[in-house]
Amino acid sequence: MHRRSSPRLVVYAALAGNIAVAVTKLVAAAITGSAAMFSEAIHSVVDCGNEGLLLYGYHRATRRPDLVHPLGFGRELYFWSFIVALLLFALGAGVSLYQGVRHVIAPEPVEYVLMSYVVLGLSFLFESTSWIVAWRTFAKVRGSLGFWTAFRQSKDPPAFMVLFEDSAALAGLSIAAAGIAAADMLEMPILDGVASILIGLVLAVTAVLLAIESKSLLIGERATPSLVDAICRIAQEQPGVMHANSALTAQLAPDQAMVALSIEFDNALRTEQIEACVAEIERRVQLTHPEVVALFVKPQTVEQFERARERRFGQFALPASPAIARSA
Repeated sequence: MHRRSSPRLVVYAALAGNIAVAVTKLVAAAITGSAAMFSEAIHSVVDCGNEGLLLYGYHRATRRPDLVHPLGFGRELYFWSFIVALLLFALGAGVSLYQGVRHVIAPEPVEYVLMSYVVLGLSFLFESTSWIVAWRTFAKVRGSLGFWTAFRQSKDPPAFMVLFEDSAALAGLSIAAAGIAAADMLEMPILDGVASILIGLVLAVTAVLLAIESKSLLIGERATPSLVDAICRIAQEQPGVMHANSALTAQLAPDQAMVALSIEFDNALRTEQIEACVAEIERRVQLTHPEVVALFVKPQTVEQFERARERRFGQFALPASPAIARSA
């Protein structure tokens, strides 16, 4: 997948849109007394906080490594992304479900219905603008991959979080409008509460999906297989390398990866020649893949590598190097 040219642009766009939407909805909810409108207002307020936390995570992730954190602070972005998912579930979905149940138990007529429609229309316009920015950014990131595959393989949570939040917001606005219209035309105010419950369920499902993916990144996912393939090719082209076996990788941040490369060197090489070979591999990797912030090289025969792989991963195979793939 392609890297984003402006990682924070989509977050800033979403933050600006959500601030405008939140203020509009809060005023309308206070005037109309609509449960669905209040749920939407809470959703927008939570989204504002979420965008702020994502920007804070970006800032914290760029700190320089220290002796206690030698691989840097890149995963702090993943931590705050996970917190965002939890907030969306606890505050966004939780408050919406509570308000919906409360209005189903004790229905109250929606006042100033026309104002509600105007506010929902303006909110839909603001959210649509943010959604378009998020969609175009994610489309560039995913390249030719399918949507679900790109979501699962993404190493940059804000790239998909804002898109999911905006999509949930647009769905919530549609539900709120339908609920208010049904409650008004059918003179059944309980439907306003039902709409609030549905909005809560939409937010809950969205939050669970975001939490699952953010948790996986926080625990530690591998870098993309294409990075392993590219680094193995670089090593294989180096004189003195018999086999570039494969590599263990870990994604430390959207633009940071650690690589442990297994190589079988020519037995005729002396220590200083192996050191020079490793230094040249490091130089070329840094030149072509600056996202690799740490590269470790372990001399191993193919047989030693396979035994080590089986001990650690069992039947699961690591990506094979180009040379091994051709000889297999």
